[in-house]
Amino acid sequence: MQAPTVRRPAVAGRFYPARAEVLSRDLDKYLAAEEAASGKIENALGCVVPHAGYKYSGPVAGAVYSRLPARACYIILCPNHFGRGAPLAMMSAGSWLTPLGEVPVDGALARAVRQGSHLITEDAEAHSEEHSLEVQLPFLQRAVKEFTFVPIAIGIAGYAALESVGRGVAQAVESAAQRPLIIASSDMNHNEPDSITRVKDRKAIDAILALDPQRLYEVIRREDISMCGYGPTIAMLTAAKELGARSAELVKYATSADTSGDRSAVVGYAGIIVS
Repeated sequence: MQAPTVRRPAVAGRFYPARAEVLSRDLDKYLAAEEAASGKIENALGCVVPHAGYKYSGPVAGAVYSRLPARACYIILCPNHFGRGAPLAMMSAGSWLTPLGEVPVDGALARAVRQGSHLITEDAEAHSEEHSLEVQLPFLQRAVKEFTFVPIAIGIAGYAALESVGRGVAQAVESAAQRPLIIASSDMNHNEPDSITRVKDRKAIDAILALDPQRLYEVIRREDISMCGYGPTIAMLTAAKELGARSAELVKYATSADTSGDRSAVVGYAGIIVS
C-alpha cells in the first residue's frame, strides 16, 4: 500500500519561522492583539485573510483568526501564483506538514466539493510551491489545534468558473455533518504607492462588504487592482451567499508600509469576516 502523501513546507524559514517555539510565540502575539477588543463571530461562514510574510501581514491575519469560531474542518481557497498544475486544483488525500505538525486533508469533504463543481481537478503540483495556503495552517494549528481541511488552488479563471467553484463549495458545506468554514487567502493591491493602494483597496473591500462577487470581479478589472486572491474571494462570497450570508465586517486593514515605513511601493492586506 502506498504511503499517504505529505506535502512538506515550502516557505518555512522565509514567510514564517521554521522553529516551532519561535513560530508559536509569534502566532500567540498576532492572535492576542485583537482578543480583548472584540468577541468571536460565532455565525461566521467565511473570511478573507492575507498571506504575506508574517511580519507584514501577521497582525491582520491574527485579527481575523482571533475572531473566528473553532471548527472541525476548513475549506481553504488560495491563488496559484506560479501557474503550476491545473487552473482549479485540489488535494483530496494525505496531509500538510508545518513546523507545528501535520494537518490531515479531509478526503470526504474534498470529494463532496468535487461532486459540486466538476471543474476542480485533483492536482498536487499546483500546491507544491504555493505559499498562500501554507501560511494559513500555522494560525489554525495554534488557534484551533485539531482540524482537517481541503486545499483548493485557483489560477486563471473566468467569473462563471469561479461561481461554479463557489456553488460546489456551498453544496459541500451544506451536506457536511460538521459545517466547515471557508477561507479565501488573498493580498490586496500590489506595488503601487501607499496612497494609491489604499484607494484601490477600498473599492475592492466595499464590494466584498456588499457581498457582491460580480461587483468585485468588475471593479478589479475596471480599476486595475492587483488583488492576487480575487478568484478565491469571489468563490468564497458565492458560497457564503448560497449559505445565507447577510453581512461582512472589515476586521483589520494595513499595508506593508505599516511595517517597513516605505510608502513608495506597498502591498495591501485586508481581513474580512462574512457571516
